[in-house]
Amino acid sequence: MKQNMSTAAAALKTLSDEGVSIWLDDLSRKRIESGNLAELIEYSHVVGVTTNPSIFQAAIGSGEGYEEQLADLAVRKVTVEEAVRMMTTADVRAAADLLRPVYDATQGRDGRVSIEVDPRLAHDTAATVAEAKQLAWLVERPNVMIKIPATEAGLPAITEVIGLGISVNVTLIFSLDRYKAVMDAYLAGLEKAHERGIDLAGIHSVASFFVSRVDAEIDKRLGKVGTEEAEALKGKAALANARLAYEAYEQVFAGERAAKLAAAGANKQRPLWASTGVKDPAYKDTLYVDELVAPGTVNTMPEATLNATADHGDIHGDAVTATYDASRAELAAVERLGISYDEVVKQLEDEGVAKFEIAWNDLLGTVADRLAGKEGAGK
Repeated sequence: MKQNMSTAAAALKTLSDEGVSIWLDDLSRKRIESGNLAELIEYSHVVGVTTNPSIFQAAIGSGEGYEEQLADLAVRKVTVEEAVRMMTTADVRAAADLLRPVYDATQGRDGRVSIEVDPRLAHDTAATVAEAKQLAWLVERPNVMIKIPATEAGLPAITEVIGLGISVNVTLIFSLDRYKAVMDAYLAGLEKAHERGIDLAGIHSVASFFVSRVDAEIDKRLGKVGTEEAEALKGKAALANARLAYEAYEQVFAGERAAKLAAAGANKQRPLWASTGVKDPAYKDTLYVDELVAPGTVNTMPEATLNATADHGDIHGDAVTATYDASRAELAAVERLGISYDEVVKQLEDEGVAKFEIAWNDLLGTVADRLAGKEGAGK
């Protein structure tokens, strides 16, 4: 079995060798306790894990592996929100321990596990900062990353949390302008940390730029246009958007402000490709892996995409840096058809926050029911 897994992971090794860190976009108690996550780390070049409210809703909603902890929490009569945080941070802590050797070997660059602030706080800066501090304290592992959404209220929270020396995964980035604001918020945070005498070398960050959802929305609008030109543009916008994000990353971190911070020990905030499972079955299932290979990036994949890449990924070197002019032309062609880029990315951000809030509320409801059942069973 080990040899087969090793053979199947050849494409994943190639991807890793090209400078792309492979992170798994999933986590559950079962995945940890069964040894599956350890196996993916050992044989599939997985060097990080990302979570979100939807992932935890699916994991805890299944009930597998959580029964004993739920029973203990019910006996203690904890609140539903405390129970959710105890379960999610326990999973993140366990995953962080599994990834600790990777963290140590890469000087903190990888071996990371991300956990998101309560999505209901996405538009509240002060509460987001307080939640981030609490999560970092609860997990209490150096390789945790706190996920903060790139909303307008999230930007100053990113600066403040980075300024406290806490590593951050900025999530729900859809637009190029917002991505530039995220990088600015990160640099401002590093400047704050430096002023406070915090070692910048210990602070890491990734910026999660969402991919497939852009195609899902723009393709839908192109379908309504219905012309031959519109049809030819389907499946182009998400890659163009992400590639231009990488161009912005290169420009910002080659700048004087970033160079000054780097001289003080700071790390670059790496672009992370998120939402990399294709939404349209007509597209190759490794599209957003094969075509977004670039050095110094992270690709966080659902397991299906990870397995597909291992099986038939076509990794052919840097697929980004020579595409900037073509990418600009593709997004301009979409705009000429009457599809507003600004409108699409604003809609996607609003929907992204709303989806995570719904998943979080569903999770709270599930745990409330489970706690009530355990409490009733104990009487």
